Amino acid sequence: MKFTLSLLAIALSFVGYCQQGFNGLDMNMGNLSRLSDAKTRSISPENYTGAKGKGGMADPKLDSGKRNLANSAHAARDLGKGWKVNPFIEIVGKETMTIAEIEGPGAIQHIWMTPTGNWRFSILRFYWDDEKEPSIEVPVGDFFGMGLNQYAPLNSLAVTVNPGSAFNCYWKMPFRKKCRITMENLDNAPMRLYYQVDYTLTKVGDDEAYLHAQFRRSNPTTGSLHTLVDGIKGKGQYVGTYIAWNVNNNAWWGEGEIKFYMDGDSDFPTINGTGTEDYFCGSYNFENPKTHQYEPFSTAYAGLHQVIKPDGLYLSQQGFGMYRWHIMDPIRFEKDLKVTIQDLGWRHDWRYYPQKSDISSVAFWYQREPHARFPRLPSKDDLEIPKW
Repeated sequence: MKFTLSLLAIALSFVGYCQQGFNGLDMNMGNLSRLSDAKTRSISPENYTGAKGKGGMADPKLDSGKRNLANSAHAARDLGKGWKVNPFIEIVGKETMTIAEIEGPGAIQHIWMTPTGNWRFSILRFYWDDEKEPSIEVPVGDFFGMGLNQYAPLNSLAVTVNPGSAFNCYWKMPFRKKCRITMENLDNAPMRLYYQVDYTLTKVGDDEAYLHAQFRRSNPTTGSLHTLVDGIKGKGQYVGTYIAWNVNNNAWWGEGEIKFYMDGDSDFPTINGTGTEDYFCGSYNFENPKTHQYEPFSTAYAGLHQVIKPDGLYLSQQGFGMYRWHIMDPIRFEKDLKVTIQDLGWRHDWRYYPQKSDISSVAFWYQREPHARFPRLPSKDDLEIPKW
């Protein structure tokens, strides 16, 4: 009798699962064949709202001369409406523009953009539901792993940067009521933004958390320590680290350990790494044993994708771009989280050398709202990595 009841319970559970249907999220090769009632939408300068049947409506004749309405009117003058009339927006100096506003529930599944100008001076912000403070506030270059303000190819599951400085991210970004994305141009000069936000309108499960991302910079580090994030309150999971590391000495610079203080940890963390290159899934200084040079790599979950070497003129410092995505091994916390990394190298006599590097970072995590207020973003001058 008990066995029969167990089979009945399993059968009813399966029927309930089938009736719920597939919400069109969490895509992989195994579920591409599954049908769903989810609705696919996309926002770009050719369809600011993402509304059904409203793409490519800019008219080069009617909208000519109006900013961000027909910026390619001259090129499309012989072809007319429906052709490539408005492929980008222009954001003038000191201006913030809303680039996407979506009524939920749903989830962003992919973002592509190509921003011009200084990537450190363009600030991306994401607001979930009706919150007044952003859950994501990061310079656009750093959000896509280009914090050193120079192009480098990056090929991972969460972020790809392709030739021509094409920024892509595949972080799942669920929201329930609303999503709003803005871009602020801190520079005096205008910048262009080509972009597309691909999203799905669908049911969002009760256990879905919101993506957060926070930028920090230590220039130089204080006490040879860089804090990636502090003061996270609530339940969630840490899912990614990006670091742009400018080195101010001539020896190996990456002996520092990363530390995760969670759920009441005080002086000592629960998770303690063994070295910078170890955390980023490399070893032995990221060095090729034959060439004795740094060997860049870019993989699904981790990489040293950018190595900047002095060029004998203005590029006087070493710079390194690294990422580590905790996709298969998220770091889960119940109440609070703090993450730090030591700025540590070697002295000539094989003693550790507490360094004063210039470290910028982005921490990525999911949590329930509300989130703790972010620290104030550095000023434009304190964000800058000088670039000729």
